[in-house]
Amino acid sequence: MTDYENRRVLMVDTQVRPSDVTKFPIIEAMLAVPREVYVPGDRREAAYAGTNVEIAPGRVVLDPRTLAKMLDALDIQPDELVLDLGCGLGYSAAVIARLAETVVAVEDDEALAAEAQRLLSEEGVDNAVVVTAPLAQGAAKHGPYDVITLQGGVEALPAAVAGQLKDGGRIAAVFVEGALGTVRIGHKRDGHLVWRDAFNATAPVLSGFAARREFVL
Repeated sequence: MTDYENRRVLMVDTQVRPSDVTKFPIIEAMLAVPREVYVPGDRREAAYAGTNVEIAPGRVVLDPRTLAKMLDALDIQPDELVLDLGCGLGYSAAVIARLAETVVAVEDDEALAAEAQRLLSEEGVDNAVVVTAPLAQGAAKHGPYDVITLQGGVEALPAAVAGQLKDGGRIAAVFVEGALGTVRIGHKRDGHLVWRDAFNATAPVLSGFAARREFVL
């Protein structure tokens, strides 16, 4: 095995499995997808550390534990359509593509989006497409979606995003309050999202997902 393959196995054995992630498709996907490919060249040495990896100002690849536990809670099925918001350079989309039928990945940074599409194509991920659009708008023309994932922090979920989730669908996001964050899993029932807290995590708040600030004189 190459050094990166060894690191990938170590990542799964020390960060993913001990976090009660036991679904084989998730383990297999995280062993198969080369995380180092989807981070900037000067950050490759940090690709398998148990931390978020910055890929642009205010943007990260979520740490392996957080992504794996989100995917475990969502239980994505092979016939499902997934919306991946804030895909960065495409790592999350590449992992999810091994679980789902199709992934629509949205990125508002044109340079990141172009590079993500290039990397996904080079890696043979042919069931994921990258759309360049404001993250808070989602990608309505390709929806509605069985599952929505957000690859960054959220203070408030835009109605446009919630509206693109099918009834019976699931959504996962890192809700951030100050320095603290909690991953919540939402289930849509009769047009309404019902949330439950899943585990603690943190990430920079994505563009368009900050809470509206109220100023009091």
